[in-house]
Amino acid sequence: MHRKLFARTACVVLALAMLFSLSGCGSSEETADNGYDKIDLVMAVNGTDTQIDSRVARYFADLVEERSEGNVTIDVFPNDQLAGGNASKGIEMIAQGSVDLAAYATVALSVIDNKINVCTIPWALSDYQQAREVIDTSAYQFYTERLAAKGITYLGSFHNGFRQLTNSKRAVHTPEDMKDLKIRVPGSEVYMGFFRTLGADPTSMSWSEVYTAIQQGTIDGQENGVSVTSTAKMAEIQKYLTMWNYSYENDLFIANSKVWENLNEQTQQLLREAAVEACNWGRDEVENEEQEILADFEAQGMEITYLTDEEKQAFMDVIRDWRAGIIDTFGEEACSYFGITK
Repeated sequence: MHRKLFARTACVVLALAMLFSLSGCGSSEETADNGYDKIDLVMAVNGTDTQIDSRVARYFADLVEERSEGNVTIDVFPNDQLAGGNASKGIEMIAQGSVDLAAYATVALSVIDNKINVCTIPWALSDYQQAREVIDTSAYQFYTERLAAKGITYLGSFHNGFRQLTNSKRAVHTPEDMKDLKIRVPGSEVYMGFFRTLGADPTSMSWSEVYTAIQQGTIDGQENGVSVTSTAKMAEIQKYLTMWNYSYENDLFIANSKVWENLNEQTQQLLREAAVEACNWGRDEVENEEQEILADFEAQGMEITYLTDEEKQAFMDVIRDWRAGIIDTFGEEACSYFGITK
């Protein structure tokens, strides 16, 4: 049966010209001979062209176009172009249905549900293998239910990466080394509270401003995954990198539920399978590239500190009480999906 679909190619052109609202654009009721909807969908991501979210989205788009024989196409827009660079606005657009598909980090999605970023609690997960297992089992139900309540359909997850620390002042081996470091962090109570508890001076600012702020000495450093740190060219302006896997962050691959429900079953199956495949491809990319990137950092003169388990424990001891409070804030039920305990 033909169902009403939302194709927005014309609207996207208007969006980029800043002359429109995406809602109310044309629709398509065509079905191709091979059973797929004939439709052009819009996908928004926050990262630059070279960051993992954009690469996963393009990989996904290529899979879908090839397997649907060109009947289902995905227009990918990085840098939150459709939302004027504002991730919060971009998430509002996917929730409202003026964008069809998206990939956003859980910390960004917390603007619609704070519990979505529960997995960012420090040292909730220890490595990428554990992250895969947890995210694809118990956490799958968690994301599905929380996002469905906001009109969003969950399709999959890929690594944004374990977050590491870079700075221009000194090598960080102990909690004492964190004192008074001015570190850019996302505007999350988890990240802000973590660094304050360690005696640092965290500040929230747009990611696009960070490179210049470090150059000018406004801030001393930043924290992010190795891949993002590389694409942002932090090795050019940061001397020290601390590898401590203090927080795991993932990107969620999502669709607007109304748009999703208007797709026929065969198209839904195609998109879901391609999303899972693209997410797993992205995970592999992040994991496989990490050692190469670290070697490149060292070649550029960056000093890398790899914390031992004993050194990590010293940080965990300092934040123990604060971490227990954050776990209480998220609640026992949300934490249980990820195996997080005090």
